[in-house]
Order: sequence, then C-alpha cells, then structure tokens
Amino acid sequence: MITPEQFEQCFSPAVQQGYVTRLMGRVGLTRRRAQCFVKLWGYLLLKQGIAAGQPVAKLLSLTVPEGWTSCTCREAADLFYGDRDRGSDRSAGMMIDKLVALGLVRKSFDGNTLNLAIAPLPELQTAEANATKTSLVTVQPDAFDPRCDAIPVATLLATNYNWMNRNTDAAPYRIAKLLRQWASQYSRGMRVLRRCDNLNPVGFYLLYPTQQASEVNFFAPPHKVLHLSTVTDDADPFALALPGDETCRALFVRSWMIDAAYQDQAQQHFLRDAQMTLQAMRQDFVNLCDLHTMIIHPSQEQIALSVGFQRTTIETQASLYWMYLALDRFLALKL
Repeated sequence: MITPEQFEQCFSPAVQQGYVTRLMGRVGLTRRRAQCFVKLWGYLLLKQGIAAGQPVAKLLSLTVPEGWTSCTCREAADLFYGDRDRGSDRSAGMMIDKLVALGLVRKSFDGNTLNLAIAPLPELQTAEANATKTSLVTVQPDAFDPRCDAIPVATLLATNYNWMNRNTDAAPYRIAKLLRQWASQYSRGMRVLRRCDNLNPVGFYLLYPTQQASEVNFFAPPHKVLHLSTVTDDADPFALALPGDETCRALFVRSWMIDAAYQDQAQQHFLRDAQMTLQAMRQDFVNLCDLHTMIIHPSQEQIALSVGFQRTTIETQASLYWMYLALDRFLALKL
C-alpha cells in the first residue's frame, strides 16, 4: 500500500499538472476527472513496480503499465480525495466508472478483486514508444454490410457513446436497429474499416445526407438533437434525404470511429476513402456543399481539426459542440 504522502513524494504535483494540462480539452474530460486519471495512472505504475521488486523512484514521466494491477475503491478514494474531507469509496468507484466510459481506463472484477489497466493514449505516447509497436493486421475500407456488420459496429459505437449516459450502458441493440434502417434507405455513405484476416469491422463512418427541413438542427444546442447516442426511441431530428433530392445541401458526419489499435495505420486511408465516397454521393445530391459534425467524444476532435473543421455552436455545459467544413474544402485536401 502506498500512502498519499508517499505518492506525492514519488509523483510530484508539478509533473501531475503537466499531464493534466495536456489532457484538457478532450470532450467529456473535466479538470477534476483529468486529475483523478493522472493520479490513478501514476499510482498503478508505482504499485506495479513495487510488486515486481523494483526500488521506489520518482516518476518524471508516465508509461503505460503492462497488464492489470489490483486497486480497491478504498485505495482510489485515498488517492482521489486524500487532500480533502469529502470522498467515499462509492464516489471513487463512480469516478473509475466514468474514466472507463471515457476509454481511459479498463476495469476487470472477478467477484473479489478489482483490477485496472491504463488504456494507451496516442497523443501522450513518445515517438520512441510508437516506433516499438508491433505491426498490425492489414485493414481496408469496405461497404457496410447490414447483415454482418450491424451488431459489431453497434457494439463499437456504444463504447464511443457510453460516457454520455449515466449508467454507462448505451444500447447496442438500438444502434444496430438504426444502422440497418438507414442502410435500407441509403447505404452509400456507410463504410467500415475491415480486417482482412477475419473480416471483422474495426472502424466505421456514416455520411448522412440531410433533408433541407432538418438543416436548422445544425444550429440548435447539441444536446437537444442527440439521437444515435441516446437510449430512447424518440423521433430522429434529422430526416434522411434520398437520391435525387436537389434541395439537399447539408451532410451530417454522424459517426466516425476507428478502434484505437488501428488509428495510426488507417486514419489517412479512411479519410481518403471518405473523399471518394463523397464524390460518389455528389452524383446523388448535386447541390451538396456543407459538412456538419457533432463532437461527442475525444477520439473525434483531433481528426476533425486536422482536416479543417471549425467550431460553430458550442455547449460548454454538456461538453458538446457542432463543427463545420465546406465540402469543397474537404475534397480539395491532399491526403
């Protein structure tokens, strides 16, 4: 057991603050959550080193611990709230669940022991660490197959939306149902990133042409027009435009997700595939000119900024915001 005093001596507040600052701005990650995450990361590293018989040394940088490390809610409470009067085991457990939902931490419980692992964060890894990654299986873009892909894609997307739901349990069944419904109406804008060995999808994007009457929703507060990420069956605020609709000008990038293990390998390739898909979609919607997307998860923000999306409507309370990019600008990119 490492006491809060020992922890602060080994992992100085100044080093902690440096990592907190680098993490700030990720959607859904408040400063308090970032502080708890950084503390937990350092604690697991120290505890794993002690278990391996290594001498306790100051942490000047963080590396991703290998495998699982046991950590009780009592330990987490001492770690998170040792500098304040409030903070129970239950609140520490809820904080861990929130970090799990944000994709920062992995959790395993066998009925007796709570084990945690830190998820790799590409933006915090050094170039040396990235260079030592093992080669990944080959992947390639492919058409979405509603018969085979709906369930695995829905499961993948649910992990992307979990942080928004209080019970961290987005409904993959409902998402799968929506995906199949949209595919039956217009599937050209639905693409997967598929492993070549077992054909499993490890990425997905949805380019959703929107009827003119729904365009006003791109300027509404984001939380009022959420649909795919909710757990209710309310009416979809965005009506799908069908081929030949000359009034369709706006396209909703309704989903963009690649499994973290494949992002470095496939992100650019997937973007080029999106360019080709949009070129084909312009044959169906001759006046298409606007791209809108709602940022609801940290994994989406960096890629959107890299291709030129800019913020429009901002909703700080819910950590959601709209972003916009002219279609012509995106198609002109040399990717």
